Amino acid sequence: MSNNYWDEEDEEVEVPEHQLDGDALVKRLRKAKRADEKRIKELTEQLDGYVKQKREQTVSEVLAKKGVNAKAARLILKDVEDTTEESIDSWLRDNGDLIGYTPQEQNEDTQKDLATLRQQDVLTQGGMTPDKAVDMATRLDNAGSMDELIHLLRNS
Repeated sequence: MSNNYWDEEDEEVEVPEHQLDGDALVKRLRKAKRADEKRIKELTEQLDGYVKQKREQTVSEVLAKKGVNAKAARLILKDVEDTTEESIDSWLRDNGDLIGYTPQEQNEDTQKDLATLRQQDVLTQGGMTPDKAVDMATRLDNAGSMDELIHLLRNS
């Protein structure tokens, strides 16, 4: 692709602008305008192609991740203007029965993560922090009688 947007057959001999009359300037401006319009049309078509391709790719990726048949993309592309993962999820929740899709409440990874968090919570709930340990050691050292020691041990 050339960076020259002028049609070669329309090229004229360069004449300094101060020597051109009004009609020649108008012709030159019209010619430049046609070249610009042609280039704008080409770029617009390219952009539309890229946007369409990106939308299709996004929908296909989300459907593959959800385990949905790729043929459903045609329906989604007709209905959904903004093809983000959230909008596709919303479409699947609303219209999933048309294509035999039932949303999963939680996948296995999420359930494993929740189980791990519960285990961490159980371990840390009864744990002893360093400041509690120092406080307990100080109380034990300062206990004056056996009754105080028994009381501290029972309450800790």
